[in-house]
Amino acid sequence: MSYFDLQVNGYAGIDFNAERLSAGEMRVACEAMKEDGTEGALATIITGSMESMKGKLRNLVRAREEDEVVREVIVGIHIEGPFLNKADGYIGAHPREQALPATVDGMKELLEAAEGLTKIVTLAPECDQGSKTTAYLAGQGIVVSAGHCDPSLEELRAAIDAGLRMFTHLGNGCPSQLTRHDNIVERVLSLSEELWICFIGDGVHVPPFALRNYLRAAGMERCLMVTDAISAARAGPGNYSLAGWNLEIGEDLVARAPDGSHFVGSTATMPVVATVLREMGMGDEEVRGLTLDRPRMAIGIE
Repeated sequence: MSYFDLQVNGYAGIDFNAERLSAGEMRVACEAMKEDGTEGALATIITGSMESMKGKLRNLVRAREEDEVVREVIVGIHIEGPFLNKADGYIGAHPREQALPATVDGMKELLEAAEGLTKIVTLAPECDQGSKTTAYLAGQGIVVSAGHCDPSLEELRAAIDAGLRMFTHLGNGCPSQLTRHDNIVERVLSLSEELWICFIGDGVHVPPFALRNYLRAAGMERCLMVTDAISAARAGPGNYSLAGWNLEIGEDLVARAPDGSHFVGSTATMPVVATVLREMGMGDEEVRGLTLDRPRMAIGIE
């Protein structure tokens, strides 16, 4: 089976968020993704200083220019941050001190470094005053996704009116304890007919029983899976990095912060996600829709 992954931070021992990244290293990761059936992916750059993020985006652009396998597999870039909610729980694995209010000028700097490859930008709607950055990105044909955020229902609706079209890894990028009813998960589910809703389908970030509930509530036709893979994906237990995080991955293959307080991406591959979905009782057509068809459709690839 073939897959398409909208959120890959690294793979097969290679950290896409490393300060230095060669085309040869990217080729190793991309060949591994191809072997695992991932026919296309968005390389994901997470929050850092603006200069650091721009350098990492340029690394990806250069790797695509220099290697045909990288060019084939990495069809674009997903910029996740730095315009995120820095509150506890919502900031997740992103460095709090680098989170910023959204500005059109700042966004333009990042897009320029990515040289037209940006397909998705994840930001916090409540950090985008007047939804100006959202509207700008939508006008450029870039999919704007909410994530690591806690907008009110009114702020979420205003962002949708301005061009918000997706939500990044629902059920994650938020505190483990939430207000009973008025919380970010419930708000997003209430507006699911207007958004593509992504889930990390590794069976760890969202327990399968909860994932089944979310899919039922949102409607399968609006949902899709990502891996949120880091360098440890496909590589087994050991020591790995993600944008400055030094992570020890144990036998359970779960990527946790050193203090165990939250996840730091996933070690899953798309075949692992497909296995989780099949164990939930899904057939090949449903798995294909969640892991190939709708991810492509969400970024305009027919």
